[in-house]
Order: sequence, then structure tokens, then C-alpha cells
Amino acid sequence: MDILLIAGLWLDGSAWDDVVPALEALGHRPVPISLPGQGDGSASATLDDQVAAVLAAVDSASGAPMVVGHSAACTLAWLAADARPERVAKVVFIGGFPAADGQRYADLFEPEDGVTPFPGWGPFEGPDSADLGEKARRDFADAAIPVPAGVTKGVVRLRDERRFGVPVLVVCPEFTPAQAREWIAAGDAPEVAGVEHLDLVDIDSGHWPMITEPSGLARLLAAAAPR
Repeated sequence: MDILLIAGLWLDGSAWDDVVPALEALGHRPVPISLPGQGDGSASATLDDQVAAVLAAVDSASGAPMVVGHSAACTLAWLAADARPERVAKVVFIGGFPAADGQRYADLFEPEDGVTPFPGWGPFEGPDSADLGEKARRDFADAAIPVPAGVTKGVVRLRDERRFGVPVLVVCPEFTPAQAREWIAAGDAPEVAGVEHLDLVDIDSGHWPMITEPSGLARLLAAAAPR
């Protein structure tokens, strides 16, 4: 099936370069999505622009695709399910949960000159980056794309309750499924709490398994794909 891949902040479609051939070998059609403002040189892109890019990929997919969002882009994947609940076969969240209606998309770091640059590794010390060696960290930081403030400060709007009927898998990298369940039960992930068909799976990696465990991630995604 078509598996749409949406990378999180500071990444473009090349983040999935090692996952794509592994998914193809497992019989699927991976489609990394190019997000406006993340790789096309635009500093004026908005959250609506990114949502439109994701929906265009959903609409052009062969059959009903599985939509995979990483980190902040979990919200983009969920917005796709909200806008196209009849078209999205399944949603996968990697290393995060979607924002709720009325929240800002990823207002985590202060923009500079209209964009939010990669803040360095300080905020990600510990389990997030423990599996990234020095070269991988340098390569990531060198390639990191400043994300337009129109994206990070965009307000999330969710409208269709049918999104809760779309099956969801949460891939747990730097946290465990048990921790994720605790956060959901505590009300920290209200959108996920409403999902009717929810599964959680562990992967032994930090926050960026597409970089450090691409084959393992591909196997999880292939196994999760609806038949």
C-alpha cells in the first residue's frame, strides 16, 4: 500500500532515505512528503500550506494510504485523518502525539527573523539523542532546515469527529508504551485518548529512528499496514 511519510521539524523528505528502500523491499510504496518551508527555500510557508501538501498526497495516493507522522508532524498526520477520514486507512505517530484543536502546531522554540532554527542538542540530551554518534549529530545539525514561524505558530483546527474511527499506531522510541499509556490516561494526549482502535509498539531508538533504526522502523510500519 502507499505509506506517506511526514518528517518532523527541521527535516525534509530525505530524512526517510534509508527507510524507503526497506519499505519497498517489503512490498510497499513509501512516499516521503515534501513540506512547504522545509526544503523548498520558502520562509513564508504556513501550517495551512503544509496541511495542503499532505492532503494532496492523500488524494493522489493509490487506494487508501497509511499516513505516518514523526514528532511534531504527528499533528499533520492527524489533520489528514480529520480532513479525509474516509480516505486514510491508518495513522502512525512516531515519537509524539498530535496537538489538540486550538493549540499551536509546534510553538516550542522562539523564532529568529521569522523562522525557528534547530536549537542545538541541549534540549535533546538524554534518551532523545543517546543513540546518535558525534558524526550523526553534526550531519543532522548541518542539514537542519529553519522552519517558518508561520508553521510552528500555526493554530491547529480539527473538525470531524470521524477521525477517532481511524486506526492509530503509536511507535514509542525514546519512551516506552507503558509511559505513553500513562500520559494518555493522565490526559496529556487528549486526541489519542479518543481513538477507537489504538495500538502501541516499542522501538529501541532515540527520537529519530528513521536515522538510527531505519530497517527496524520499516519492519514495524510494514507490519502495521492494513491488509
